[in-house]
Formats: sequence, structure tokens, C-alpha cells
Amino acid sequence: MRRVVITGLGAVTPVGNDVPTMWRALLSGTSGVGPITRFDASAMPIRIAGEVKGFALDPSVEPREARRQSLYTRYALNAVLEAVRAARLDMAQEDPEQVGVIYGTGSGGLDLIFENHDVYRERGHRRVAPTLIANMIPDAASGYIAIQLGAQGPNMAVTAACSTGGHNVGEAYETVRRGDAEVIVTGSSEAPIHPTIVASFTTMRGLAEDNEHPELACKPFDARRSGFILSEGAAALILESLDHALARNAPIVAEIVGYGNSADALDMIAADETGAGAARAMKMALRKSGLRPDQVSYINAHGTGTPLNDSAETQAIKTVFGDHAYRLAVSSTKSMLGHLMGAAGSVEALICALAVHDGRIPPTINLQQPDPACDLDYVPNVAREAHVDVALSNSIGLGGHNSALILKRYQA
Repeated sequence: MRRVVITGLGAVTPVGNDVPTMWRALLSGTSGVGPITRFDASAMPIRIAGEVKGFALDPSVEPREARRQSLYTRYALNAVLEAVRAARLDMAQEDPEQVGVIYGTGSGGLDLIFENHDVYRERGHRRVAPTLIANMIPDAASGYIAIQLGAQGPNMAVTAACSTGGHNVGEAYETVRRGDAEVIVTGSSEAPIHPTIVASFTTMRGLAEDNEHPELACKPFDARRSGFILSEGAAALILESLDHALARNAPIVAEIVGYGNSADALDMIAADETGAGAARAMKMALRKSGLRPDQVSYINAHGTGTPLNDSAETQAIKTVFGDHAYRLAVSSTKSMLGHLMGAAGSVEALICALAVHDGRIPPTINLQQPDPACDLDYVPNVAREAHVDVALSNSIGLGGHNSALILKRYQA
């Protein structure tokens, strides 16, 4: 099996539409949560979200195609093109059959579905866009990315609710590792901020309630936590075989060394209170990495800020790491970004790569009243400089989907 490295990163998030801007914001503890502006939410109980601000589509994307695309696809293309540039990947120099795309979403083109549903009801079936189907499907972004780059290798979109990002990066890692491609463009994207989606999560009682102080609303691991923040955005990572990256003198950000996935097989909404499913995913990733639990320095937690999720994940970490759990740094960047749903896992894998590469750990903000059931080191409120040799990214999704990724500081 081949070694797999990350050579490029790209991001579109509520705290910045490129990686450097996002990383500075996270290290400074800046929240991207604010009042909803995408639609009139004045009559809704929850009126806050993590919106992307000031987004401008990359000029290399063909305008005619862009008009047909869902917002989630446009976010994806921007993140991918930034990652390609950062990796110094020149497709003219690559065998297109050795470059693939594994890029997913949790929901697909929700904006196009809702828009065309309204068109159908108001103007009839003849006015529904003929391009709707091709652009609403969960693999629309992976298809457009391949077209944009001319990538003819493996191509698919993995959908696994809030674990989507972790699974796409993990499957991309496995594809390069087993030799099915030299390069995989991976990540995930989501654009779920729509009144119907906000209403559903509100009636589910999943969203944090603090319309007056949106930047304080998400409180992972805090005794006062009341829910998550619905957010949007995208991340992209360029994965390559080590030999290929070295041959073209590519910049190496970090190495991926383990991937695990599991199912709770319990409930479509409720998490397993014991965290057993998440623990199984972490154990699988550790086994495949060949690392001991005590070699992990940092965990980017799923850490949604919901009462059950945070305590269950804390228990899962204790199950896997034992006494070492109390020596780990654990933080939830959702405290600043909100929950990017299907995009969360890839954004958080990207954050783990930066933590390993830069030696800095972003904080969990809004952690003022620790919950006795959540008694680990959650890097409260202030970023931390640390030598991070190994980082783990956790994702836990509706339907009981769990993923775990292990990233390591690259050493020749």
C-alpha cells in the first residue's frame, strides 16, 4: 500500500472564503455566526446561521454553466480551484486517467429543488428547468469538478449525512493508497440555509437558540449548550501518492495514515449515548494507521453543541484513549463555523492538516461553564501553540454514520 499525502487545500466558510483567511479567523476565535440574510426569517424562532459572506465565483468557471449550478456546486468549485493552485497541480502535465474526483454533499442542490418546485406550482410543468436533475443530484459537484479539470480517473460522491466530508476524504485516501489513481481531488460542500430546512431542524429541537447574541450561540461541551448552528460552505483537499508528489516537487501539508467508519445502527436522529459507534470508527482508523492511541496529540471533535452529542463523543474518546484522553487536546471548531453539515468533515480534516503543519490548535469558543460529563481538555476560548504530530478528525452523522480520519506530520 502506498503512502498518501495532502498537497493542496481550499475552503469556503462562514469565516473566510479561502484557507488563509479562514485559518486566521479560527486561530483568533472569531465566530462566523450571524443573522440570516438569505431569506426573511423574522417570523421564525431561530433567525441565525453560519452564512458564507461576500462569495464571488472563481473567474475560470464558465459563466453559462455557473448559472445552471446549485450554490453547493459553486462553493465546491471555488474550494477545489484554490486547492489545485495551492498544490501547484498542472493538469497539462498529468495523465488525466490518473486524476480522480471523490467529492460529496449531504443534501445536493436543495436551492434548485425548492426554486423549481415553486416554479412548477406557480407557472406549470413546462417552466421547470431541463437542467434541474443534472444539477440537483449529490454528484453534480464531482461531475463539474472533473469537467473543470479534465480529470478522467475514479469519480464519485459519497453521501453520509454529517459524516459525508470524512467519508469522502477517507475513500479518496483509500483510492490513492491502493493504487487506483495518483491524485484524487476530494472534499465536500453544502448549502442548506433555506426556510424549510431551518424550520425542520427547529421543530427537531436541534438548533441553538440565541438570536440576540449569535456569536455566543454555539457552546460545545459547555453545560449551557442548547444545539448547533446551521451553516454552509465547502472544503477541498488534493491527495496524492507520496511518490507522485515528490516527483513533481509538490508542497506537502500533511500525510493521511488512517480512516475508519462505522454505523450506530440505532436511530435515524438520536445518537448512541455511549458513543460506541464513534469509538469503533476511531479504533478502526488507529488500527489501519499502525499508531498507538498515545501517539495522537489533537482531536478535532464533531462537537456540535447538542447536549447528547457532546457527552457521547466525550465518552467515545475516553473509551478509545483511556487515560491518554486527559492528555489530548480536543477542540470543536463548530463553535466558530457552525455545523456545515455534509461539508463539516472535510473542513475539519483540512483544519487537522493545518494544525499538524503549523503547530497551532484552534480553540473551542464560548466554553465558560464546563459540563461535568465533558471533562477533557477542549482548548477553551484561546488558540494554542503545540507540536502536533498526529491529529484525528471525528464526524458523527444522522442515521448513525461515523467517520474518523488520522493525519500525521509528514516525514520523509
